[in-house]
Amino acid sequence: MKIRFYHVRILTMEEDRPVFEGELHVKDDRISYVGGSLGAEELSALGSFDREIDGGGNLLLPGFKNAHTHSAMTFLRSYADDLPLDEWLNRKVFPMEAKLDEEKIYWLAQLAFLEYLTGGITAAFDMYLIPDAVGKAARDFGFRTVLVGAMNNFCQSPEDEERCYRTWNREGDLVSYRLGFHAEYTTSMERMKALADLAHRFQAPVFAHNSETEKEVRECIGRYGKTPTQVMDELGLFDYGGGGYHCIWLGQEDFEIFRRRGLFAVTCPGSNTKLASGIAPVAEFLRRGIPVAIGTDGAASNNCLDMFREMFLVTGLAKLREKDASVVPAENVLRMATVNGARAMGLTGCETLSAGQKADLIMIDMDQPNMRPLSDPEKNLVYSGSKQNVCLTMIDGKILYECGKFYTAAEPGLIYEKAEEILHRIH
Repeated sequence: MKIRFYHVRILTMEEDRPVFEGELHVKDDRISYVGGSLGAEELSALGSFDREIDGGGNLLLPGFKNAHTHSAMTFLRSYADDLPLDEWLNRKVFPMEAKLDEEKIYWLAQLAFLEYLTGGITAAFDMYLIPDAVGKAARDFGFRTVLVGAMNNFCQSPEDEERCYRTWNREGDLVSYRLGFHAEYTTSMERMKALADLAHRFQAPVFAHNSETEKEVRECIGRYGKTPTQVMDELGLFDYGGGGYHCIWLGQEDFEIFRRRGLFAVTCPGSNTKLASGIAPVAEFLRRGIPVAIGTDGAASNNCLDMFREMFLVTGLAKLREKDASVVPAENVLRMATVNGARAMGLTGCETLSAGQKADLIMIDMDQPNMRPLSDPEKNLVYSGSKQNVCLTMIDGKILYECGKFYTAAEPGLIYEKAEEILHRIH
């Protein structure tokens, strides 16, 4: 399939390359050309295209990378609201999750994928109970997904992690796998040590929830005399990199571990705000050269899987925390939502709109009131942009969402029906 986008503005997210007007070509699953508008003779030499899309001055950029989520938690949207994290998790979430099986997770994850498409998200870093179920859903749907282990004392095991790592890390697949565990407070020392051994065998990064609440850090210090970050680091879990989700309550030594190990801090401001967990020290991460990516977390705690809202909260909350309106500017936030997310997930072929990169891109409708005037499209995206501006989402060279319509393997109506049916069965 050959597709030509022309009469478009392009934001490649390459270093020091501002928005420019031109065209972009896709051949199969890759970008084959990005640059200025071509003349008739140059186009003739390229042969015919299967489709030519006049962008009408709209903006193309890499799709957003949702660097932390639990996709199948869509069934808990608006179910366990207005509770503190420990009560929310133990009294509401865990009991309901115990009723899930592979088939239920398969359909619930696809509901999230539909929502991701409407907001320009082209890849998700997904941690959930049965990784195989989410992986199969993503493969059948056509949604790029990096699975990450959710091992704890109640589900999954080091053996499960090894099997998933070997099963899902196949060249060219839409679905891949990273080692991970739920959190220090849900995982025994024995299991964390076993995962560290696995990380060394595969020379692989490890990811986990880390320092999401003040209570979590305090209780870990009570158990081990160390913070969660220090415990993980001393076990060798970070010897080959990785990162943490949330990372709100970090101490000075924790920051140094993140910097020294090259770890990613994945911030989820919508979830952290709703659960009153705290505000992540994003400005401090940037000052120390620690890479930051952005996640929505799951629909149980957010409840909206919307990267536009997350981007605004990242910068807005940072400004409040620092009492400085100049910190964490829009261009940094946009990089967190695209390039940094791709790097955290190991998707090095999906970072920018460049020839040879995967054709995972979105088109933003610039002909709407919230995008005008066009003095600075990057700032518009972060400060005034919304899901209503996403008019096209392409993954792996395939247009899956365009002008309000889905082009997916399963009809949205069927996915909605399955989700409602599941909810009624388990309530």
